[in-house]
Amino acid sequence: MISLLLLVVGFIALGFFAVPLWGWTIWCAIFLFCWGTPTWLLLLLAIPALIFNWPAVRLRLVSTPVMRWLKKAGMLPVISKTEREALDAGTVWFEGELFSGKPDFARLLRESYPDLNEEELAFLNGPCEEVCRLTDDWMVFQKRDLAPQVWAFLRESGFFGMIIPKKYGGLEFSPTAVSAVIKKLSSRSIPLGITAMLPNSLGPAELLLHYGTDEQKDRLLPRLAAGKEVPCFALTEPHAGSDAGGIRARGEVYKDEKGELKIRLDLEKRYITLASRSTILGVAFKLFDPENLLKRGVELGICCALVPADTPGLELGRQHDPLNVPFFNCPFSGENVVIGMDALVGGPERVGQGWRMLMEQLAAGRGIMLPAQATAGSQMAARVTGAYTVVRKQFGMSIGKFEGIEEPMARLGGMSYILEAARRFTCGGLDGGAKPAVASAIAKYQFTETMRKCVNDAMDICGGAGISRGPRNLLAHAYFAAPISITVEGANILTRTLMIFGQGAIRCHPFAENEISALEKGDVKGFDYAFFGHIGHVVRNLSRSMVLSLTRGLAESVPVEGIMRRDFQKVAWASARFGILADVAMGSLGGDLKRKEILTGRFSDVFSWMYLASATMRRYQEEGRTKEDYALYRWSMDYAFAEMQKAFDGIYRNFDVPGLGWLFRGPLAFWNRMNPIGSGPRDVDGQRIARIMQTPGELRDRLTNGLYLPKEAEEAMGRLEQAFLACVAADEVLAKVKQAIGAKKLPRQNPMTLLQEALAGGLITQEEIDIVDRAEELRNDAIQVDSFTGEEYRATALDGGWEMA
Repeated sequence: MISLLLLVVGFIALGFFAVPLWGWTIWCAIFLFCWGTPTWLLLLLAIPALIFNWPAVRLRLVSTPVMRWLKKAGMLPVISKTEREALDAGTVWFEGELFSGKPDFARLLRESYPDLNEEELAFLNGPCEEVCRLTDDWMVFQKRDLAPQVWAFLRESGFFGMIIPKKYGGLEFSPTAVSAVIKKLSSRSIPLGITAMLPNSLGPAELLLHYGTDEQKDRLLPRLAAGKEVPCFALTEPHAGSDAGGIRARGEVYKDEKGELKIRLDLEKRYITLASRSTILGVAFKLFDPENLLKRGVELGICCALVPADTPGLELGRQHDPLNVPFFNCPFSGENVVIGMDALVGGPERVGQGWRMLMEQLAAGRGIMLPAQATAGSQMAARVTGAYTVVRKQFGMSIGKFEGIEEPMARLGGMSYILEAARRFTCGGLDGGAKPAVASAIAKYQFTETMRKCVNDAMDICGGAGISRGPRNLLAHAYFAAPISITVEGANILTRTLMIFGQGAIRCHPFAENEISALEKGDVKGFDYAFFGHIGHVVRNLSRSMVLSLTRGLAESVPVEGIMRRDFQKVAWASARFGILADVAMGSLGGDLKRKEILTGRFSDVFSWMYLASATMRRYQEEGRTKEDYALYRWSMDYAFAEMQKAFDGIYRNFDVPGLGWLFRGPLAFWNRMNPIGSGPRDVDGQRIARIMQTPGELRDRLTNGLYLPKEAEEAMGRLEQAFLACVAADEVLAKVKQAIGAKKLPRQNPMTLLQEALAGGLITQEEIDIVDRAEELRNDAIQVDSFTGEEYRATALDGGWEMA
């Protein structure tokens, strides 16, 4: 029994430390020799040991038969051409470390966490502030458009050319700077942020920069940078949304009467932002060449073209109404629209490369625009509720003192901290040249879903002040817009179930994609390396998962000490468990895994929260691990671990692995519940966050940094902030009165009724009474909600309202 236990412990240790195969062979030989194994048996066992350790022999006797069997059994997923192009788009960045089962945390601490340079900072504090000042969000919603002077300012100040290089007249900002600009504009007005967002995301400028010909760049990029051309990009159709590869827009190559090659387009697009205002339309379509004029066959694949909006045959001008949020989101169509071959992005040489173009640019773009907008929404919700809960009183005290209010406030503050950490972290990778498809998908999904939850919490806290629309309301428009971001750049349900884990299982796994590629190509040598590497990977993660689970992560060596050490160890523990479960799912379900969307969704949740936890650790480390920020950091990490645990519970409870389902649903599920990675944030940390949000100062400002915060009293935010500061000052005066009541110097009454008595007793001054009076005046003004006369209210309707009987 002791020998058997020693053998098992040895195997686990070898796996935990990732000892190569020859090390296992030596260990087994020594153990068997010491155990008294007969020489003839040792020699017999040496034969398979020699086969597996000698690559040339293993290749012929093991790898080739296994490869044939896997092909015949269909154990690995079949990847279509469009899936292959999507998988090949972008790069694998730090998310690959989390999938590995043994993250390199030294790499995490080396990853860039950039600030803005002087030029970018000047733009943020100059033109961004000015265009926000020019924008009246209430009037934007009433007039259904930005003001003409705002459109002009956006064009003239370079907002439409932030990603375009300076040599073409653009600003050439980093992804971090573009994200910061969109975040600030969105905090002022969502339509303002969207209008600046689209020309700098997937569209003509982005496509031209990476794939355009020199002639196309020289002709169009300066005009786009100067705002002389307003771009849009049309991918989505009635029959192709998240399944963008199923577009029906069709182009046919033909020769015109002059013998020149042309393309005739028929298309129907919808949900195209800025389309009715655009002068140049980026269009994705499938190109066919019935007469094989290009000598490349009949079906040429997806292409991208830049089509002037005034091209005959195009029908534009109609407008969708996305939840009453007034940005230009439009359908358009075209029949017999004739364009030249030079309209194709990259010219004829890039025929059929459109799908790759789109996937490569979306791989990076998902990590910039929508996360910036979502961070703005979440931070604004935190800022507003922090002030409102001090100003608003119920039962004689500020509502922020009620624990029932503190709980959602903690979520608002904690999630704002997490999102800003992940925004900066992701943009840092993009600044460095990474195009992380999976990390960007995680960002798009988690940011937009989190903003929706944050806005809901803020609406719950603010109650009637949140639901009553008008110039004073700072939340309603974000509430309208929250579901919109959920649907764009891939619907969130499919982003979670298909992209994050469905693609991540292949892209981020250290061996899976190489195995599949080797099988497709018949590359036995490549398959041998990937297949046996995969086996070693499984053994290592199985051992690591067991050891880290038994020690609750304490066995992991990490490059930090102090209060963060346990968090790094827990992320390593989660990664090891995730890695082995992912391999079990891939190995047992094979090609059926991508159809098990409930299961893949739970894997995505674990993966996502490991990523967000890593970004949070990076932020806290980079910002000096301050004592003041610790409550925010602690709440965020505990929340992330609880979300991982919830997802792991779901995986174990529903893991229908052939032959082993009982093991996962029974003993392993029980062990997972009894030995959780996390159980959620403590109330005391949530209460500290609520106090941060209700206390003026640097910490509150850093939690909500990068927003547009007007100070003028005629502005809704300025009015609320002034009342907030006044109420905090008044509370300090009232605290003196309460202290006197406690010392029995004053009768036990409402402190507000004892001000004159306290003044007479020399306990407070007249100036302090003036502070309280001024606070009450500002409080009363700040809690008012908008109301309208009947005529004013009906005037907001498109037709002026119905005639009264």
